[in-house]
Amino acid sequence: MSAQQVGADRAGRGGCAGLRVLLIDDHALFRAGLRELLERRGVCVIDAVGDSEAGLRLARELAPDVVLLDLRMPGRGGIEVLQELRATQPQIRVAILTTSAEEQDVIKAIQGGAHGYLLKDMEPDELIAALDLILAGGTAVARELTGVLAKAVQGDARVSQASPAFSDLTPREMEILCQLAAGRSNKAISRALGIADGTVKLHVKSILRKLAVHSRVEAAVIAVEQGLCERERLGDGRGDGRNDSRR
Repeated sequence: MSAQQVGADRAGRGGCAGLRVLLIDDHALFRAGLRELLERRGVCVIDAVGDSEAGLRLARELAPDVVLLDLRMPGRGGIEVLQELRATQPQIRVAILTTSAEEQDVIKAIQGGAHGYLLKDMEPDELIAALDLILAGGTAVARELTGVLAKAVQGDARVSQASPAFSDLTPREMEILCQLAAGRSNKAISRALGIADGTVKLHVKSILRKLAVHSRVEAAVIAVEQGLCERERLGDGRGDGRNDSRR
């Protein structure tokens, strides 16, 4: 049963027909935009709040089908809210919706009982498809995080001891690091990987922080010196902004 088809037997529950979603996110503009997007696609957003305590109260009172939950919020964070929802209302499906592609965040969420781990830059149709899968009893994870999901399901959060700094990078960050090592600009990486330019910038900032370096050039040099990126993965970088020094 799809998100759009759930509705007939739900009509009359608070005047809301359709998949009933509660959105908990502390960013007001994002809440408003996502609410409109979902409602235009036949999903009923029963409420959208920016406070975790209010979200927990509404979950108890309104019994939504799915809670879309931000990971990092003031006060009680997403993982803590997730754990309480799973303990007190296990019938509610809960999906994390966040900007974080950090491996440990994914693992904590899935092992904490989340039915989905979704990224805020995903396409609207992908989000609706993920809600359909979650509603049907499945687990939905952003495509670039499927490898991390497998590790979480296996309970294998072990970190490689060979290179502590690089082992902290997610698979997507390693992919972007190799693009940096090829000398490519953010726009070139965006085109090559099919992701937004803003998403590339976020990943680059995360890479620099994890590697404790101050520029993309430093990160690229380290990657080359360590032999982390094979030549066939790098390409020659010509015409893609080899001298681009933006973060």
